[in-house]
Amino acid sequence: MENVTLFQDNQTHGNWTDYTTEYKVVSIFMVALICGVGIVGNVMVILVVLTTKHMRTPTNCYLVSLAVADLMVLTAAGLPNITESLYGEWVYGYAGCLCITYLQYLGINASSCSITAFTIERYIAICHPIKAQFLCTLSRAKKIIVAVWTFTSLYSVMWFYLSDLTELVFDNITLVTCGYKVPRSFYLPIYFTDFAVFYVVPLLLATILYGLIARILFLNPLPADPIEKSKKWRKESCTKSGTKSLASKNSSCSSTTVTSRRQVTKMLAVVVVLFALLWMPYRTLVVVNSFLTHAYLDTWFLLFCRLCIYLNSAINPVIYNAMSQKFRAAFCKLCHCGPQRSEKPPTYSVALTYSVIKETSNGESPDHFTTEMDQLTTHTDQFLPGRKRLSFQDPPLPSQVALSTA
Repeated sequence: MENVTLFQDNQTHGNWTDYTTEYKVVSIFMVALICGVGIVGNVMVILVVLTTKHMRTPTNCYLVSLAVADLMVLTAAGLPNITESLYGEWVYGYAGCLCITYLQYLGINASSCSITAFTIERYIAICHPIKAQFLCTLSRAKKIIVAVWTFTSLYSVMWFYLSDLTELVFDNITLVTCGYKVPRSFYLPIYFTDFAVFYVVPLLLATILYGLIARILFLNPLPADPIEKSKKWRKESCTKSGTKSLASKNSSCSSTTVTSRRQVTKMLAVVVVLFALLWMPYRTLVVVNSFLTHAYLDTWFLLFCRLCIYLNSAINPVIYNAMSQKFRAAFCKLCHCGPQRSEKPPTYSVALTYSVIKETSNGESPDHFTTEMDQLTTHTDQFLPGRKRLSFQDPPLPSQVALSTA
């Protein structure tokens, strides 16, 4: 991606002319702006998830993996682009050529695999909620992330052997670039494999899975699961005992669950759509140049393709902030702006069902967990004006356990 030649053969002719002042100003400003915002945003995503306990969910673990991959793309591909615009050649030496090229493809491939992983996780969590209790756990998400990075790290090792410094000989100057060891025809199988495995397949899979998710969330009611059954029992028991207001709030909690799932799914779907759109110019250029005798290498179009790639890596934190209330609140807290909320546990005991505990560990949005806890707190305050223990008129379910948070 950093190679200016982009499938161009090593031998060149004619006079070399430097980039125009207009191109240098636009490219340096845009690359610095996008990469700067992206680096800060992705670092904030990582810090928020690692430092905030209730944000450590399977879905957010995949978002951390995506943030690390995006950071790698922004630093290894974006920042060297600035020096290229200034000097017109490669200034990082042979070791820099190998390492930076490796990190570029590692970040690109890891981001694609991370997107595929959280797409599958969302599908299982929403369309198969019972299986999700065993499959979509935090420990399993960490193992999958390790597997993703191990696979992409080994796959990208080949670029240590395929990259090399190349001298471009012009009539008036000789420039050193980070290029390829062999003619571009030898690289076609590699690029088409990358195109299929890390672009076409993830998008086809995401299209199918998000279609199935949309059918569940927006067309049909959520499938019955232990969580919904527990809520239904609480509603019926409260109605029989005359506490209609509590039953109404439990019913609204079920509606909140659906709303939370829809919100998270919409956010992740937007991430996938932007990934498809912003990577399309560069992927299309590579495919088209593979069939051309003389590659299309317009300077401004190459800059546009690169900016789209950098924007794809920088825009995800903005999406989280715009579409997730929990991420927005966590970002504000990290920046010490807005009201600070205490994370100390309440000083009373509350009965928390096993189903709620399971839901917080199988990939549900942290928004849902907070909503459940807030409602339980409200219910407890109604029955415990003097911080007395909550007692039910009807016997509790066998699956209910007392969880003391005092």
